[in-house]
Amino acid sequence: MLLELRAENYAVIDHAIAAFGPGLNLLTGETGAGKSILVDALALLMGEKASSEVVRHGAEKAVVACVFEPTPGAEAILETNGIDAAGQEIILRREIFANGKGRVFINNQPATVTVLRQLAPELALIHAQSETLGAFDQAQQRGLLDRFGEISTENLAILHQKWRDIQQKLADLERDEQDRLRMVDLWSFQRNEIESVNPREGEDEMLETERRVLSNAEKLYTAAMNTHELLYEGAASAETALRAALKQLEELARYDAKFQDAIQQIASARAVVQDVSATVRDYAEGIQASPERLAEIEDRLAALDRLKRKYGATLAEVIAYGEEIAVKLNEIENSDEIVKSLRVELKAAEDEYRKAAQSLTHLRTEAAKKLEKLAEAQINDLAMRARFAVTVTPSEDPAHWAAHGWDTVEYRIATNAGEPLKPLDEIASGGEMSRVLLALKVSVEEGASKSQKKKTPVPRTLVFDEIDIGIGGRAAEAVGQKLKALSRAQQVLCITHLPQIAAFADQHFLIEKKEQGGRTKTSVRLLEDRERIEEVARMLSGAKLTEASLKHAEQMVKASR
Repeated sequence: MLLELRAENYAVIDHAIAAFGPGLNLLTGETGAGKSILVDALALLMGEKASSEVVRHGAEKAVVACVFEPTPGAEAILETNGIDAAGQEIILRREIFANGKGRVFINNQPATVTVLRQLAPELALIHAQSETLGAFDQAQQRGLLDRFGEISTENLAILHQKWRDIQQKLADLERDEQDRLRMVDLWSFQRNEIESVNPREGEDEMLETERRVLSNAEKLYTAAMNTHELLYEGAASAETALRAALKQLEELARYDAKFQDAIQQIASARAVVQDVSATVRDYAEGIQASPERLAEIEDRLAALDRLKRKYGATLAEVIAYGEEIAVKLNEIENSDEIVKSLRVELKAAEDEYRKAAQSLTHLRTEAAKKLEKLAEAQINDLAMRARFAVTVTPSEDPAHWAAHGWDTVEYRIATNAGEPLKPLDEIASGGEMSRVLLALKVSVEEGASKSQKKKTPVPRTLVFDEIDIGIGGRAAEAVGQKLKALSRAQQVLCITHLPQIAAFADQHFLIEKKEQGGRTKTSVRLLEDRERIEEVARMLSGAKLTEASLKHAEQMVKASR
C-alpha cells in the first residue's frame, strides 16, 4: 500500500504531501489544478523516464518521494540489488536536476532507475490517461488470469529449471568437446607427472625437518652428548649435585619434618634430569650422518618443489589438481556414455514439462472462458457496449518454453458493434482503456470472493487517472461502485471529475491551484467530512454552492456508505 507521496519543486508544485490510506483514495479539483501531476510524480518513482522540464522554474532540482508498505517480492528485489530493507517501509526518492541529470535513492541508499522498474510491478500499477495499456503487458494479463483461476506455476517453474539445467549441461559438454580433446595430451602428461612423484600431503614438511637434521648431524651429536654429560655423566653433573643435595635434605628431615616436601621436589627434579639425559643420549645415538640419505631427500624435495611450482602452492593443492584432471580425463574417456545418459535425462525432463504445461493450458483455457463472460458483463456496466474475449494460445516449440508455461494469454475487445476483436493496446480511448482495466480487476476480485479457496492478496496499489471520461449518470455511479468494490481487496487511487464517483471515497483529497507572491502553486489536502460534502456539491453545481447542491451532495455521500 502507498502510505505517502510528496513532491518538491515539481512542475507547479512548490511543496506537497499526501498521506494515503487503505481503500479508495480519490483526488479531485478544478480542471488544470494539476491532479495528473501527482500521478506523473508516482510514475517517475516507478521508473518512468524523467525530463528536466519537470523542475519548477527557478529551482535547482525537483524531488519526488514516496513510502510503500513492503511486500516479500519487493524485499527480495532489494536484497538481490544489495539494498538493505528499512523495516516496515520502502522509501523511494528521485531527484531531477535542471541540467538533466538525476539521482535515485531507495531506503536512503543510492540506487538506479532499473531497480525502480523492477520494484514497480510489486508496488503499483499506474494507468494514466495519456498511456496505452502497454503497462498491462502480456505477463500482467497472464498473471491476472492465473489469479482468477487460482492457477499456480510453482511446480512448472521447478520442472522448467530442471530441463534447462540438463540442457545447459549437455550443451556445455558438446560445445567443449573439441577443446577438451585438444587438452588430452597436456592433461595426460600432467597426471602422469604427478602420479610418478606420488606426493603425500605434508610430506615436504617432514622431509625438510629430516634434511635439517642430516645437514647438521655433527653439530647435533655434539650438542646432545654435551647435554647428556652436563646432566648425568660428568663429575659435576646436575644429577650428581642433586643426589648430594638429597642426602643432606634427608639428614635435615630426620630432625625437622618440614623438609619432607623439599625431599620430594628434589627427587622429582632428579627424575626429570635423568629422563632428559636419556632422551638426548638416545637422540645422539640415533643420528646417522648419511650422505646417501641426504642426497635422496634433496632429490625428493626437488621433485616436490617442481610440482608445487607448476600445479599449486602446497602439496594439498597439487594433489587436488591431479584429482581434477583425472576426473576431466575420465569424462573424456566416458563422454559418449555421459552424453547418452544426459540425453535420456533431457527427454524425461521434456516429457515432464510437456505434461505439466498441457495441464496448465487446460486450466487457463477453462479460467479464460469464465473470466471473459464475467469481464464482459462488468465492462458493459460502465457505459460501454463491448465484446470481450480471453485467448490462451499454447506453443509447444521448446523455444517458447518458460517457467510460467508455454501459453500466450491475450485479452481482446471490440468496443463498437460490427468491429472485430482487437488486442487491448489497440483501443483508441484512454477512458475506455481505464474502464476495461477496472472491470477486469473487479472481475478477478469478485471471483476471489466467490471462490471457496483463499486467493493470495495482491498488495499493489492501483492508480486510475480520469477513468470517468465520456461517461455520466448511472454509468458513473457504476464506476464508483466498482472502484469501491475493488478497493476492498487493494488500495486504489483515482482522479475523477464526477461527483457520482467522488462520493464513494474512503479518503478524499482536493488538489488546489493558487497564486501566491506572483507564482502559481499547487497544493494537496485531505478533506474533512464537511469539506468533502462541499467539494462534491461544487462538482455538482460549479463554483457557486447552493443549498440544493449541498443537500444532494450529502445524500450522495451517505448513500455511498
